[in-house]
Amino acid sequence: MKKAFLSILLVFSLAISAQEKDAFLPKANEDFAAKNYADAEANYRVSNSKFSKRTVASYNLGNAIYRQNQFSESKIAFANALKNIRTYPQKHKAFHNLGNVFMKEKDYSQAVEAYKNALRNNPKDEETRYNFALAKKMLKDNPPKDDKNKDKNKDKNKDKDKKDDKKDGENKDKNKDKGDQNKDKKENQDDKEKKDDPSKNQGQPKPNPGGISQQRVQNLLDAVNNEEKKIQNKVNAQKVKGKPVQTEKDW
Repeated sequence: MKKAFLSILLVFSLAISAQEKDAFLPKANEDFAAKNYADAEANYRVSNSKFSKRTVASYNLGNAIYRQNQFSESKIAFANALKNIRTYPQKHKAFHNLGNVFMKEKDYSQAVEAYKNALRNNPKDEETRYNFALAKKMLKDNPPKDDKNKDKNKDKNKDKDKKDDKKDGENKDKNKDKGDQNKDKKENQDDKEKKDDPSKNQGQPKPNPGGISQQRVQNLLDAVNNEEKKIQNKVNAQKVKGKPVQTEKDW
């Protein structure tokens, strides 16, 4: 009987001790319900500092900070809560609220990931699913600045390449025109030199080669032409002689 009484007393003492250690959490919950978010935050911080491994205080701390529009700071509280959360419902709520924070900050890519993780822990939550769809739409309509700058730099480099190609083409045409002018100038100079110096007229027929008179050259050409004409007449005669006669055959 005495042992039983001591056991009951020990359990009761432990319950009282545990309640005293966690006294700040109930008070913080009361402040939160009364919308005294600053007081709730203070009590949640004390409770979280005493029980850093527990998730309720850190999770509710994130909510209290979020209600005060301190979004960047609330992310830290939710992230700390997720380190120790083990159950699916709690993970779902923490990720859902974390997605809300990212939406407030217009960080839509992170919001999409947060809502996606929330749905993995509770696929049936319609509110999370709606927020997930909204975050994807906002991300599509507002792509990250890095992607915009990347596309802008890409277009800028593309325009620059076109300008460089155009400039190279213009320089090439100028060099070509300049080369043609130099070529024409050189040819004109060469013609002038040839006129001034007959010895440079190589490849050109010289008058009266070998001392033969112009009349002699003409006679030789006439003789060659006559021989070619005789040969052509002979070939034509052979063709006529060898051509078969066309006849009609009766039955």
